[in-house]
Amino acid sequence: MNDYLISVLLGIIEGLTEFLPISSTAHLRIAEALLHLDLQDTFWKMYSIVIQLGAILALPVYFREKIVKFISSFPRGERGDRTLLTHPLSLTLVAFVVTAIPSYLLKKQIGQNLESLTIMAWALLIGGVIMWIVDAICTRPRTAEMDDMSLPQAVWIGAAQILSAVFPGTSRSMSTIAAGQTSGLSRSAALEFSFFLSMPTMAVATGYDLLKTVMPHKQDASDAALAPLAMTAHHWVVLGIGFIVSFIVALGVVAWFIRWVRTRGFTPFAIYRIVAGVVLLVLIARGLI
Repeated sequence: MNDYLISVLLGIIEGLTEFLPISSTAHLRIAEALLHLDLQDTFWKMYSIVIQLGAILALPVYFREKIVKFISSFPRGERGDRTLLTHPLSLTLVAFVVTAIPSYLLKKQIGQNLESLTIMAWALLIGGVIMWIVDAICTRPRTAEMDDMSLPQAVWIGAAQILSAVFPGTSRSMSTIAAGQTSGLSRSAALEFSFFLSMPTMAVATGYDLLKTVMPHKQDASDAALAPLAMTAHHWVVLGIGFIVSFIVALGVVAWFIRWVRTRGFTPFAIYRIVAGVVLLVLIARGLI
């Protein structure tokens, strides 16, 4: 398949799946395997990182007004009842730190798991079951808005997000949304905090991966060696297409997903995860992927 068409396809997949609780990592890895892309090629490693950055950019664009409101009201909040530790921006940072430190220490294991489609299949399946159960049980939230979250809720959500890093296919969105619901957040509040937490989490994670890819001499001894990256005009066009497509699609998905969750639940996504996990396990067992 033409590289430009591959870029459009992968950009669409990234934009569609990054913020839905169905695991963008698993879907990209499956697509790359089906397209027979050389995942050891430095360019395609960098490409998968850059299109994630395109999706990330959709969040500050969509939430720009709320971000400005949070910054202007820091640290007391709009109602004057928040503190330095309980302001939404502080809670986002706390949850990020809770996730970041263990994830960094486990980065070797994370890298190994990223190579396993079997782990992703089981993570999709088990995560779908968990999400279905949580969404069915947690119907009486104590916290209706992200602005009213507590410090323990943020810590719990940050801890749960570690699962998505260690076990690709779990989905960062699924783990943070389910953790938010079990901690007493409403569906919309859990989803909104998941979006805000993803901004620093994804920006730092993808930035770190991008640095390792374009500057292999800066890698730790535990990281696999990468060949120096040599970009051509063709590469830049392919990269630009993927970045723009993932940004546009992700922006539309975020707007749609927020409206959906306010009136419906997460059950359809849980069912999709279960079906996708079973199908992937069957394909692996038959040696088709």
